[in-house]
Amino acid sequence: MDDTLVLDLDMGSPVDDFTHCFTGECRANVLPILYRLNRAISSAQDLTEPLRIILDVMRETLRMHRGAITLYDRQSETIFIHDSFGLTDEQKQRGIYSLGEGVTGKVVESGKLIVVPRLHDSTDFLDRTKAHEDRKHPKATFFCVPILLGQRVLGAIGAERVYLNPHLFKQDAEFLAAIALMIAPAVELYLIANNDKVRLENENRRLKNALKERYKPKNIIGNSKPMVEEVYNLIGKVASTRATILILGESGVGKELVANAIHYNSASADGPFVKFNCAAIPEALAESELFGHEKGSFTGALQTHKGSFEQADGGTIFLDEVGELSLTVQAKLLRVLQDRTVERVGSGKSIKVDLRIIAATNRNLPDMVENGLFREDLFYRLNVVPITVPPLRERGSDVILLADYFVAKSCEANGRSVKRISTPALNMLMAYHWPGNVRELENVIERAVILSDDEVIHAYNLPPSLQTPKESGTGFGVGLEEKVRAVEYEMIVEALKSSNGNIGTAAQELGLTRRMLGVRMEKYGINYKNFRSGAYKPQSGSGSERSDKVNAGIR
Repeated sequence: MDDTLVLDLDMGSPVDDFTHCFTGECRANVLPILYRLNRAISSAQDLTEPLRIILDVMRETLRMHRGAITLYDRQSETIFIHDSFGLTDEQKQRGIYSLGEGVTGKVVESGKLIVVPRLHDSTDFLDRTKAHEDRKHPKATFFCVPILLGQRVLGAIGAERVYLNPHLFKQDAEFLAAIALMIAPAVELYLIANNDKVRLENENRRLKNALKERYKPKNIIGNSKPMVEEVYNLIGKVASTRATILILGESGVGKELVANAIHYNSASADGPFVKFNCAAIPEALAESELFGHEKGSFTGALQTHKGSFEQADGGTIFLDEVGELSLTVQAKLLRVLQDRTVERVGSGKSIKVDLRIIAATNRNLPDMVENGLFREDLFYRLNVVPITVPPLRERGSDVILLADYFVAKSCEANGRSVKRISTPALNMLMAYHWPGNVRELENVIERAVILSDDEVIHAYNLPPSLQTPKESGTGFGVGLEEKVRAVEYEMIVEALKSSNGNIGTAAQELGLTRRMLGVRMEKYGINYKNFRSGAYKPQSGSGSERSDKVNAGIR
């Protein structure tokens, strides 16, 4: 439920005094900071030093997970992140909003402080920066205060943190509101003095972000660094050209999706896109299917047939598993690449074709060339622009994004309802080495969705290959006793996670006494402190490196 609060910034309103110390974190120590900030504002030549102080206070004194100071460019009517912490440069560049768009846009438009007690539950939460894709801090509170000078809104200060005491975030909101009032005159002077610079920087940031979004294929899911740097950037560069592309990567990584993205972002996107699986056609038929044949050219050729190259004229042909072609067919393919002409079987007439060729393989073509299984001249003709799609095990948090996508897809296809993936199940998905890559992940998720009976995918819904001690890191096998222990362990972890490490609440949720729960936690080596807000983090690594972490209750 969206319980976003919009508060009027009347400093005489009944907001808790931020100098009180009854919340567990004393805010009286921020008073010297106000003096230091005021001195910096009065003596600084620009906003750099005052904003550095503000962000340092938010990060170190107020213990925020991330924070951002946004400015409002009135000429373009856009709001952009001027400075921040907890965000990468790429995430910062994505943080561009229009008036009324998202929480930040609503704050700048209304001039009122907005508090979102559960950020991920808010309908206004856009995650425009994509900083929340790692699912850290799911219970984070977000509040955004306007930078006001008179009735003019110059920008906003946004802050995010997990709060156990609701009074504390009210104090922090009041404190940041006071800082926003102090910084407002300096912000206005900066915007006036740097009007052209701000506008150009904002426009440059907006265009860069637009280009990245444009060249990030909508048919491919994933924001990991290998995908962005090794795949998306190359797609953006080659899509508008006519160069021959060779897509490399293990089976199941999504080479066909990359080919789709290149074609549908090219100038010939309206032309045909013909896919030819070289491994699926018998060698005797491959030549006829690729290049076509004339009527009567061989037994069974009852009529003239246009091959895949002719069918793709004016568009793109995708040769999947090109390493499976015989040397005879490779020789004819080389001529097509050189002259862009084809000859049908049984005909000596050359037919001109205007198309782009994209090939893909999971085999090591240089090794095949060395062993005489693939023509060297053909390899160099195909390898004009190689794009290597990384395996799933190297794509980090993309596993979670893909899992969520496949859950939604499978639920729709099978008429099921699954709301979430449990923590132990996520641990197993992240730790597994995925030899079958994205295709294997899709099959695993579909199986889990079908087996789930409580709208949650649990660890025991995953196949045995993911539940081995090496992959799960839990030390549990798949026998009856081991399965019971695995379920018990998972239920304890989930209860501690939902209760922020409160043993009493977790015990009540599980129908146990505190003592009984304590005995079971000791049995599995689970430490309740690791489930307190801010301490609970996704684990990395695999095998024995992860085992100690999981047994200690760290996700």
